Amino acid sequence: MTPFPAVSTAPVTGVGPRAARALTAEFARHNAATTALVIGADHASTVVAAAVEALLPGDTLTLVAGERSTAGLLRDHITGLGSWIADRVRIVESLAEADPADVVILGEPLTGTAEEARAVLEGLTKYLAEGAVISVATPAVPGRTGGAAAELFRQSALFGVGTDLVARNQPPLRVHKLRFSQAATKVAATLAPAYRPSSVPVTRSMHIDSNGVAAAGIALGLAGIARTLRPKSKLWLLPALAAAPVAAFFRDPERDVPTDANAVVAASDGRVLSVERLTDERLGTGEFLRVAVFLSVLDVHVNRVPVAGRVTDYFVIDGGYANAMTAAAEHNVAAYTVLDTDHGTVVVAQRTGLIARRIVQRTPVGTLVARGERMGLIRFGSRTDVYLPADRAEAVVAVGDKVIGASSVIARWK
Repeated sequence: MTPFPAVSTAPVTGVGPRAARALTAEFARHNAATTALVIGADHASTVVAAAVEALLPGDTLTLVAGERSTAGLLRDHITGLGSWIADRVRIVESLAEADPADVVILGEPLTGTAEEARAVLEGLTKYLAEGAVISVATPAVPGRTGGAAAELFRQSALFGVGTDLVARNQPPLRVHKLRFSQAATKVAATLAPAYRPSSVPVTRSMHIDSNGVAAAGIALGLAGIARTLRPKSKLWLLPALAAAPVAAFFRDPERDVPTDANAVVAASDGRVLSVERLTDERLGTGEFLRVAVFLSVLDVHVNRVPVAGRVTDYFVIDGGYANAMTAAAEHNVAAYTVLDTDHGTVVVAQRTGLIARRIVQRTPVGTLVARGERMGLIRFGSRTDVYLPADRAEAVVAVGDKVIGASSVIARWK
């Protein structure tokens, strides 16, 4: 019996491995002892498998059976996985027996009206620890009733809503990570970079951002149209051959993040353009150490978080599109992500340039981010600026140095 029978899950065929990984990602990324609660668990589901795989020593996982399972079937399944798993997994007969958890996961996609979704959220609040995250999937296909629920989530979760599209699921799903109370900033230091299904794997160490997949798909679509309309012409080869280079512009390689707790990593690939102390009234009254990095069109465009922290603000400053290597770029359009960290306020500015006209930011206010975590991208180059408290940080790079996002150390905390 499901804990919320008023909410229908019948139109949705299931949660595949990729969607299950996205649903359980918040549990998996915690390196400190964490509690998780899976509601609507099925003994044969990918969600239970992903949650069990995420278990670390000190973690506790509680399962509440869904419509297609029972507490007995869940117990038999968990017992069969061995004592190490069984000792860390608790199966309860009903949701009322569960304790508050750090991560609450709905094991089935949520459909229905906004009112039904609201009832689900209200019923779950008593099972949330301070700063806890609810992870829930809704249908991404136009016309499904999950759209109303998704809009409610954005309105209700006051301390952060992160959303990932899992297109490679049948049907496609959106996974929402909701936070209804503020998380402690210090927790960010215990997190691993979040799993992002927006990054499509090509090889074990190389991914392509979803923007690149879309751009390459458009190029191939144009090639198909040109071939159909003018079968004797070779013009179709132009967009067809352009598809691979376009996708390569959005390559997203895996990176090894330094383990040094005092290291501040580069927010992007590129070359150091400037290292200076300055003040900026938009960011407060204190003095900042700013490290600006220029990205050429050949650099990786995915941006990374330089330090662990909590996103407290995000705003965009209007401006022009001057060459990012010139002084005039100070007045270009820029998106500012403000982080609260254990060392003070840190800001990452994604700045447009002559060619770059589109900024993508994927870390909403309230999100806890790990050092080196993907935070978005700038299409076709430009620059990233990292602002650090001047009295707390010391730069270790100089103008002209080549840096690698998430891997190169640009500064250290004093």
